[in-house]
Amino acid sequence: MTGPRFRAPADTAHLPWLKIAAYLASQGLQLDPATPPRQFQGGLANLNFLVQLATGPAVLRAPPAGPLPKGAHDMRREYRILSRLWRALPVAPRGLHLCEDETVCGRPFILVEYRPGIVMTGDRPPELDSRQGAGEYLGEVLIDTLADIHAVDPASVDLSELGRPDGFLQRALDGWIARAEACAPNGLSPAAHKVVTWLRARPVPRGDATLLHNDIKLDNLILDPQTLAAVAVVDWDQGTLGDPLFDLATLLSYWTEAGDPPAMHQLAQMPTANYGFPSRREAVARYAARTGRNLSEFRFHRVLALLKLAVIFQQLHQRALRDPATPPQYAGFGALADGILEFAGDVADDRYF
Repeated sequence: MTGPRFRAPADTAHLPWLKIAAYLASQGLQLDPATPPRQFQGGLANLNFLVQLATGPAVLRAPPAGPLPKGAHDMRREYRILSRLWRALPVAPRGLHLCEDETVCGRPFILVEYRPGIVMTGDRPPELDSRQGAGEYLGEVLIDTLADIHAVDPASVDLSELGRPDGFLQRALDGWIARAEACAPNGLSPAAHKVVTWLRARPVPRGDATLLHNDIKLDNLILDPQTLAAVAVVDWDQGTLGDPLFDLATLLSYWTEAGDPPAMHQLAQMPTANYGFPSRREAVARYAARTGRNLSEFRFHRVLALLKLAVIFQQLHQRALRDPATPPQYAGFGALADGILEFAGDVADDRYF
């Protein structure tokens, strides 16, 4: 098992480290000048650097440069969560500092406790090459970690005012449809129209409200390199209070199976089509057993989460059209979004779980 992977210096995003160091010194935090910050590999958006403070290693997180989608990359929200949640959830790294002064590096940023371990990215992580049966255990880790997040009492860690749980799913429906329409100034594609029509024709389920991560997937877990147990859950910038089944559906939107159509394999977000991972249906059954929740209306959450995923890829594709400095893979995200929408329609029709 290897340790964390970092970008080469030529591929590392530039931040004004002298200004950051001066600011941190003014806050009583000393950045070690002898240890250059190193950017972690992975991720399509937020910038993550391993930095060395006088007190030890930490992670500096900052949004990408340029205009940001509404509600995304919210460092203030992430710090609010992580400065409190560690008291109730052992896998939550502790938030150490929030910089709201955007004159320091052009955007807010946070410092978070560093948890050493490995992060498995993509659909063929090298860490699984010699551990073909590890998928069954990792599937359990994902579901059990999500159930643990949903079991936290937000009031016990001063997070009961984090979001607006009443009407959460209706707002999510309206918001993602509006974003889909904004990505299609000439009108929704047939696949998008089918998904939107299906969702609008059904009553919005009314469930309980819990703490949500809102983007749980394997590469947002840091794992023990020997046991593969979860050491930390990262990327909390979309955390809120709302319907926990939407959190589960978001996880399953990345959960590819061997018999899925090509778009789900092109997604390549998790290695769940191989290595012995449980099926989506088995994952849902484990979640239901762990939480006791009724999942009879779960298909609504599934289809909405797939619409959300497709729109996110459409937004990234549009960013590529505006900014030639965008990573080259973004250019293909428009076609990927179309494929995800086709799959969402198949899920709505019960052709896939």
